[in-house]
Amino acid sequence: MSEATRPPANPSASANPSVHGPTGATVPGHPLDNPARASLTGPHAHFAERRGRVLRYHPDLTPWLALPDDPGTQDWADVAALAGAGSSVTLTAFREPPPGDWEIVFHATGVQMVDESVAAEPDHEASLLGPADVPDMLDLVARTRPGPFLPRTVELGTYLGIRRSGVLVAMAGERLHPPGWTEISAVCTDESVRGQGLAGRLVRAVAHGIRERGETPFLHAAASNTPAIRLYENLGFTLRRTTSFLSAIVPPDSPGRSDVRTPDQRAGNLEQVGR
Repeated sequence: MSEATRPPANPSASANPSVHGPTGATVPGHPLDNPARASLTGPHAHFAERRGRVLRYHPDLTPWLALPDDPGTQDWADVAALAGAGSSVTLTAFREPPPGDWEIVFHATGVQMVDESVAAEPDHEASLLGPADVPDMLDLVARTRPGPFLPRTVELGTYLGIRRSGVLVAMAGERLHPPGWTEISAVCTDESVRGQGLAGRLVRAVAHGIRERGETPFLHAAASNTPAIRLYENLGFTLRRTTSFLSAIVPPDSPGRSDVRTPDQRAGNLEQVGR
């Protein structure tokens, strides 16, 4: 890949010389600066798989992988060993691009938005979704493509859905969970019911549950997804910062996977990161 197609070093910092919190004050070391890592070292530590300083969710949960804030050569070697040669790894809030021999297959600018004035409230039509609903959830995701949603993603938090004639037509739920914050994710609506305000209703309902726990909702969107950003702004979310999303392939000559010990002391060979 030519250097022209590779992301710049420290993409978040280049877009945001100073990062601001919901009130506009500069917030050093904020949990949302590296939200996957803050989740995996905090409330989601029981989901973490680790090698050295590198953490990731199990591939059936979500593809996000968390680097330390100052990744070095050994950290990238640990990413390769954790994921396995030829596997895809997915990053956000990274400060440096991968080494030059890693193939970048996806790179996009995103936005991170936080709840400033969302009119959070329960929704009478929304129902709680669980493991038994996963086939319907995956089917809706396949039709709407909101982003990565995998067989065990539902375990990461509360998911709410709306059905019409028994068919799941809209949903939203919780994904990353840095201390004090919860990410709203998998917001999607079937084309047959768009324009009815279902996405907004579900976002407000999920936000209500987050607020009830004393936490603050946040979310991510592609910077190019202006309809979604406009919806979130109208709901009361405000831009905190821009960030980058990246997917890259571990070089084929990298070390193979090895046993990785998780926080609950389980060990074993790891599957490839799904997308």
